[in-house]
Amino acid sequence: LKNYVLQMPQLELAATFNKAMDAYDFIQNNQVDILFLDIQMPGLTGLDFIRTLVHKPHIILTTAYSEYALEGFNLNVSDYLLKPISFERFAQAVLKVSKLPESSQINTPAHNLKDFLFLKSGYKSVKVMIKDITHVEGTKEYVTIYCGNGKKYLKHERMKNIEEELINHSFIRIHKSYLVNINHITSYYGNTLEIGENKLPIGRAYKEGLKEVLE
Repeated sequence: LKNYVLQMPQLELAATFNKAMDAYDFIQNNQVDILFLDIQMPGLTGLDFIRTLVHKPHIILTTAYSEYALEGFNLNVSDYLLKPISFERFAQAVLKVSKLPESSQINTPAHNLKDFLFLKSGYKSVKVMIKDITHVEGTKEYVTIYCGNGKKYLKHERMKNIEEELINHSFIRIHKSYLVNINHITSYYGNTLEIGENKLPIGRAYKEGLKEVLE
């Protein structure tokens, strides 16, 4: 991240900290526009740290764990970068934040996201509302996007890329091969999640994060 910051002339690195609370006084007493914040840190998680801040800069979460995305956006973070973070994705987040209002303490989410995708269906591309997507299944370099009306679309896209596009819209990773819209979850038990008649596996690494979001 330091190297990425140095490559962008509109950014100036003010300080870096390995522990969240070490950064607290600095943020409260200095002009900070953007905070790149990890979630899993010693002593205090990044999400808990956000709750302690009185004067909040724009916050961009940087983490390897997509299951915390929904909770992060409920705290009005400006963007969410999944590791490993490419410079292209980093720059995209910075440019998006630069267009936001100066105050990050507004009551609505500080991100302006399109609420649809255009997906290939036969010889044409059709508009699909993201809220209608129930889940996504990934297989190597393709993803299958399922909708509540029973339709599905095959897209030449890596799972990580579609996850970054949907993670801000109430989607959560439940398995290395599955991304689901929590608004369409019918039930879950053991290592199984149900969306209507579809039974999807819950990966061991994602189980606790899913439980935290749903309960």
